[in-house]
Amino acid sequence: MLPHRPPRFATCFALLLATVFSLRAAGSGPAAFVDPLIGTAAHGHIFPGATAPFGMVQVSPDTGIHEWDRCSGYHYDDKGLLGFSHTHLSGTGAGDLGNLLFLPMQGEIQWDPKSTGKSTRLRPDDGYRAKFSHANEHAAPGYYSVKLSNSNILVELTATARTAVHRYTFPKSGPASVFIDLNHKISPPDKPNFDGELKVENPHTISGWQHTDGWSNNKTFYFVAEFSEPIDGSTLQVEDKPVKGKEAAGKKVRGAINFQVASGRPLVMKIGVSPISVEGARKNLQAEVGAKKFDEVRAATLADWNAQLSKIAIESPNAAQKRTFYTALYHTMVTPNLYNDADGSYVGADRKVHPNPGFNYYSTFSLWDTFRAANPLYTLIEPERVRDFLKTMLVHFEQSPNRQLPIWPLCANETWCMIGYHSVPVIVDAWFKGLADPADSQRILTAMKTSANSREGHEEYARGGYVFAGEKDSQGASRTLEYAFDDWCIAQFADAIGAKDDAKTYYARSQNYRKIYDEKTGFMRGRGKDGEWVKEFEPTKVNTNAYTEGNAWQYTWSVMQDVPGLIDLMGGGQAFLKKLDALWATEGVESHVPDVTGLIGQYAHGNEPSHHIAYLYDFAGQPWKTQKWTRQIMDTMYSDKPDGLSGNEDCGQMSAWYVFSALGLYPVNPASGIYMIGSPLFPKASVTLGTDKKTFTVSSKNNSPENAYIQSATLNGQPLDRAWITHRELMAGGALEFVMGSKPNKTWGAKTTPPVTGY
Repeated sequence: MLPHRPPRFATCFALLLATVFSLRAAGSGPAAFVDPLIGTAAHGHIFPGATAPFGMVQVSPDTGIHEWDRCSGYHYDDKGLLGFSHTHLSGTGAGDLGNLLFLPMQGEIQWDPKSTGKSTRLRPDDGYRAKFSHANEHAAPGYYSVKLSNSNILVELTATARTAVHRYTFPKSGPASVFIDLNHKISPPDKPNFDGELKVENPHTISGWQHTDGWSNNKTFYFVAEFSEPIDGSTLQVEDKPVKGKEAAGKKVRGAINFQVASGRPLVMKIGVSPISVEGARKNLQAEVGAKKFDEVRAATLADWNAQLSKIAIESPNAAQKRTFYTALYHTMVTPNLYNDADGSYVGADRKVHPNPGFNYYSTFSLWDTFRAANPLYTLIEPERVRDFLKTMLVHFEQSPNRQLPIWPLCANETWCMIGYHSVPVIVDAWFKGLADPADSQRILTAMKTSANSREGHEEYARGGYVFAGEKDSQGASRTLEYAFDDWCIAQFADAIGAKDDAKTYYARSQNYRKIYDEKTGFMRGRGKDGEWVKEFEPTKVNTNAYTEGNAWQYTWSVMQDVPGLIDLMGGGQAFLKKLDALWATEGVESHVPDVTGLIGQYAHGNEPSHHIAYLYDFAGQPWKTQKWTRQIMDTMYSDKPDGLSGNEDCGQMSAWYVFSALGLYPVNPASGIYMIGSPLFPKASVTLGTDKKTFTVSSKNNSPENAYIQSATLNGQPLDRAWITHRELMAGGALEFVMGSKPNKTWGAKTTPPVTGY
């Protein structure tokens, strides 16, 4: 305490100490290069707050709760915040969560944000909103701080997997309050269901719960909060009316918990969170925080982040690239999220509480996005977690009322968001990599077949080879292409376990992409019930009657399971290359879908269907063009600034593309065990692999922004003249070495075609 200093100085000094400690704490290890504010501007949809790796709790400021660019609750352009809630989504295109909002106050209690219309960001200092400046904001792995401009309160946040710890430093001694709004959430305003309970248990403890609907319906978060100072009274409300006593339950529950505080002596609040019960939250708090102080919790979570991020070590003289890379790697480790208590109990897809199953149960699987690169990345650096992901998916299937593998589960609720059945490639890839229990083979096959035969349009797809297009939002062409890829994965798995009849069936279905290829136009097109092409076709137009968040230019290449077959279908290598070249040169995407961003011609890096396209030159004898385009995408679509993402992060996929591509590798077919080669970004990068901790190193001599082209390569000292390596080769450890130059070597890697699989 500094009683002889003016109150404002005390707060500024506390902020200075927090900043100095922050820089010192993150000064070593890869976490020092992570900036959680990257992706919070433009369309990244990132939250900047504190979370542990793959944790249930994400405690972060909410600056807006509706509108598409505030799906995470935060946008860098906003000047005011509503408070700090404990659950958030990372980079999604739909909003939800924002549960359990807390905000410190001094002076008169403000009970409502008093928003006008559907926006809660237009008037940043009205009601209980607080102004803030980015100059007084700091974010790091497991830590967030900000000074509230209108009150000069310093807020610091840290987290463990299932808890959050807040530290509030007030500018002056006297009365202060912690405001709690259990009527707050991030979601469209047409989902108004709120129930909650708030209870003052004793002079240092409160508890409660919040039940909400939203994108993920019927979910409840319970909490217990312990304060370092004794409670000096409370005021509770239900539906804007004060209630007597120390409990409030019903709709629109809010409360103000009052304290007497001393200037410079922080009020610390430890919060345990559970999806199961108040007692579960209490046990989580005891198990993960207990008597630990704020700085101890923060240091332990920072150590966890450094251990996670150290799984890939890069060497580079370019500090901005290191910040971009390690923040990308960090983003891949924010989700999926734990969804069980410390004792292992969890809420399943049947909405029942289940006892510890012997593994950690997870949710927040953005599978339409992450199956492409994020999930294959996890198999390299998170093998034990992948085992739990797979077990979660099988249990989800068995407990689901719909008997469906996860599509896009959030809080163990199926949101049914996006198309395909992309648990399948995730499971198959992990199975071939030895991360699934062989005893589960039949169980896995049953789950995959059942899921494949119950998605939208499955009857016409199985009968005629394509999903009907032409009706509003039918997305028939995209569904056909994605189903065909997933079916190839099922066929591979069935073949491997001896289910030959199933393999034959699904191999045949995997060729259904041919049914929607129009030779006259050279595009994948939607076909109607009558078998005719959908009329009024314009390949640059994003039309949901045939495509999902994309157009014909972007979806025509979605044949990851059979690129050689696609090349033949297009008329051979030269015709394929001519079409692929035209993709980058054709301007004018017509789109009403905000996800279609990050454009180079018709290529849209801001959305996932385009992510593999630059690597297709490797299959057609021109890998130097893959090197050209992947390096350009890395250089122009990513940065270390708040607007450093060209589109939604989507729970790690946007960042996983960068992580793989910076290594010079990418899994075009993410269930094949083949990594196509692009243009490595760093002079040296080392990946610590799997459970045996072998190291695979990628080095590139003469690497620079100008020297993006591979001149030659060796694998473990032997010449490598192919534009791919196998998973088997990678997992054996060793060294992949490139010599780079400023001009293409058009003969390197031009004469070989990758095998079907490389496990």
